[in-house]
Amino acid sequence: MIFWRIKPLDKILETAEKKSLKRQLGPIQLTLLGIGAVIGTGIFVLTAEAGQKAGPGMMVAFIIAAVVCALAALAYAELAAMVPVSGSAYTYSYGVFGEFVAWIVGWALALEYAIGAATVCVGWSGYMNGLLAANGIALPEALRSGPLSGGVFNLLAFLIGLAVTVLLYIGTSKSARVNAVLVAIKIAALSVFIALAIPAVKAANFEPFLPGGWGSPTGGVGVLGAAASIFFAYVGFDAVSTAAEETKNPNRNIPIGLIGSLGICTIYYLLVGYGAAGSVGAQPMLGADGLPIDPSSPAMVTACEGSQALVCSKEPLAHVMRLLGHARIGDWIGLAAIVALPSVILMMMFGQTRIFFTMSRDGLLPEPLSKVHTRFHTPHVITVITGLVVSISAALLPVGRLADTSNSGTLLAFAMVSIGVLILRKRQPERSRPFRTPAAWIVCPLAVFGCVVLFLSLTMFAKLFFVSWAVLGLALYSLYGYRRSHMAQAEAARP
Repeated sequence: MIFWRIKPLDKILETAEKKSLKRQLGPIQLTLLGIGAVIGTGIFVLTAEAGQKAGPGMMVAFIIAAVVCALAALAYAELAAMVPVSGSAYTYSYGVFGEFVAWIVGWALALEYAIGAATVCVGWSGYMNGLLAANGIALPEALRSGPLSGGVFNLLAFLIGLAVTVLLYIGTSKSARVNAVLVAIKIAALSVFIALAIPAVKAANFEPFLPGGWGSPTGGVGVLGAAASIFFAYVGFDAVSTAAEETKNPNRNIPIGLIGSLGICTIYYLLVGYGAAGSVGAQPMLGADGLPIDPSSPAMVTACEGSQALVCSKEPLAHVMRLLGHARIGDWIGLAAIVALPSVILMMMFGQTRIFFTMSRDGLLPEPLSKVHTRFHTPHVITVITGLVVSISAALLPVGRLADTSNSGTLLAFAMVSIGVLILRKRQPERSRPFRTPAAWIVCPLAVFGCVVLFLSLTMFAKLFFVSWAVLGLALYSLYGYRRSHMAQAEAARP
C-alpha cells in the first residue's frame, strides 16, 4: 500500500493556496520560535530524568540525541524549503509515500506535539509548585501531581494548558511576539546557570561515569535509554516547518529557522549538562539489581523520600543552584522557568493544530477542524480540542512517561522525512531545491539508523503505547479517511 494515492507536490502547493494562512513570520521570528519550542522541559526538568538513567553519562546521551536531531534537521530543511506549507512530516509523506503512510505519520505526530505539550505542562507545574512551597503556600499533595506520581490531579499543569490554548486561539503573530520575550528569559536563565555551575565542577563527580552502562535489551536505562528520553530536549525544531505557510520567503527562512535554532540550543544543552553533573553530581538511585530505578515509577518516589539528590528534583536547575549556595539565584532560575516554559507549550500546541488543520484540509479528518477564525485567522476548532487533550493528559500522567511517549511519534516522523529526501532525489531530481541536504546519501541513512536505535531504547511503556496508538489510528483511517479524503473522492469521480 506504500506509494498509494500520492499527492503531487504541485497539488499540495495548490491546495494550500485555496485555504491558506496569513504569511507574517520572518527569519528571526522563526528562529526564536524554534528556540522557544526546543529549550524547555527537556533541559529544565529532564536533566534529572537523564541523570537517573545514565548518571554523568548523560553527557554522552546529550551528544547522541543532538547528532540524531542534527541529521534529521538537514533533511527537514530540504523538504520544508521545497514544500513551504503547513503539515511538516505529514505533508512531505503525502507527496512522497502516499496517503496511507501520510496518515500514519500525521497520527504519530500527535504524540510528538500534543503529548509533548502535556510533558512541558507537567514540567512547568514542578517549578511552580516548588516556588509556592518555598513561600509557604503549597497546594495539597493530591493536586501537585498525577496518580502515578503519588497525587490525584495535577491542577497547575491542567491550568497552564488551558491558558496557552487561549493565547493560541487569539492569533499567531501575537503568540510569536510573546514567545520572543520568553525566549530571552530562558537564554538569560541558562546563561547564569552555566556561569555559576561550571566553575564548581569537580572531577570526582563524574565517577562512576556510566553507572547504568550503555543500555538494556528492554530499553529505558543506561546511556541509550537516557538519550531516548533526553531526545525530547531537542524536539521542537521541526515545529518551525509547520509554520511554513505563515512564513515570509519560506524557501530562505525555513532552513535558517531550523538549523539556527537547533545549533544554538545544542551549545547551551552541553554546557548546562556538564555544569549540572559536574558541580553537584548526578549519580542515580539504584534498585536491588544494581541498576538505576525507573524514574517514573512508584519505587523512585519511595527512594527519593527525604533525598536532596539531583535525580530526585522536579526543578533540577534551581536545585543545583541552591545546593551550590546560590539560593536566591536558584529561586530566580525557577521563576524564569515558570515564566518561560509556556513558550514551549505554545509551540508544541501550535505544531499539533497545524498538523490536524492540514489533515482536515485534505479530507482525512472532518472538515470543521480546518475552519479558520474570521477575526483571529487561526484554526480555532482544532485549537480548542487540542488544548483540552493536552490539559487533561498533563493533569494525570508523569513527566517521564509523557516525554518517552512523545519521542516515539517524533522518531517515526524524523525517519520518514529522511527517507523521503532520498526518494525525491531519485524521483524528481529536476525539482528546485532552495536548500539541499549535504551528503544526503550519508546523512539521511544515518538519521534513520539513529531514530531506530533511540526508538528501541525507549521504555517498554512508550513502545507499547505507540503500537496501541498506531492501531487506533489505522482504525480511524479505515472508517473515515480512506473513503472521505479528497484523493479518494477524486479517484471515485474518474470515469
